[in-house]
Amino acid sequence: MEENHLSAVWQKEKVHKKKRRRFRVELLFLVPSLLGVAVFYFIPFCDVVLRSFRTEFGGGFAGIGNYRAVIENKAFQIAVQNTIKFVLVYIPLLLAFSLFLAVMLDFLRGKQKFYKKVFLLPMAIPVASLVLIWKVFFDRYGLVNRILEIFGVAGWDYFHTGLAFLVLGITYLWRNFGYDMLLWKTGIDAIDGELYQAAALDGAGFLKQFRYITLPQLKDMGFVIVVISVINSFKVFREAYLIGGDYPNQSIYMLQHLFNNWFVRLELGKLTAAAIMLAVVVILFVAGVERILTPKEKV
Repeated sequence: MEENHLSAVWQKEKVHKKKRRRFRVELLFLVPSLLGVAVFYFIPFCDVVLRSFRTEFGGGFAGIGNYRAVIENKAFQIAVQNTIKFVLVYIPLLLAFSLFLAVMLDFLRGKQKFYKKVFLLPMAIPVASLVLIWKVFFDRYGLVNRILEIFGVAGWDYFHTGLAFLVLGITYLWRNFGYDMLLWKTGIDAIDGELYQAAALDGAGFLKQFRYITLPQLKDMGFVIVVISVINSFKVFREAYLIGGDYPNQSIYMLQHLFNNWFVRLELGKLTAAAIMLAVVVILFVAGVERILTPKEKV
């Protein structure tokens, strides 16, 4: 009996030693990545947090003065309004349009590869080239206005009026709908086909199948797509900057413009404070979307 007990203890100790050895090996492989994250992300982020509470160039403790200056700044208020407006208008349009294309693509069994390549093509076009193409069409003396003049309609200045917001939105949709469509299609392909067959036998049509099978099954993928779309919406600064420069039309003056201008003027106190505020808002937004789209199952 005692021998069996000692044997069991020895076996347990042997298993623990193997686990510890495996953990040390795994940790050894993780160290380079952890060091990279610490050096290039965590430490700089901590430095940004500290700088947000100090005066310019770390001259002294400023408390919440930088945060108050950011909130009271008129340019910041305009940039926040435009950024929120852009997210609320174009992200739902992008999600709906890309989901529609993914569902329609499911019916084109023989030509799916071709259409996927066509829809992803805009992402392969460099931003500078894209803006140049857009200027050919939407410049004050561009192709669109020339065509309108043929029909006796006066053209518009698309880049230096409120219409710039529309042009920027079209650019964002055109560049990103293919990628989001591909993600939706991946989620749709992962749904068990037997669910649709059972629903069809019960007399459920396409709309009911879409509402009660497709949409609920796409919640996890929807969360990923929403987060990616929000992140990509911040990258639209490149297009806006190439269209309007440092100070474009007020309708497309985004937070990234403001951050860039503060960086150029070395207003690091405002810049770091605004960056922390933006990070908190993005984290809360992502947490809220995750809570809505991927609720935890009740035990």
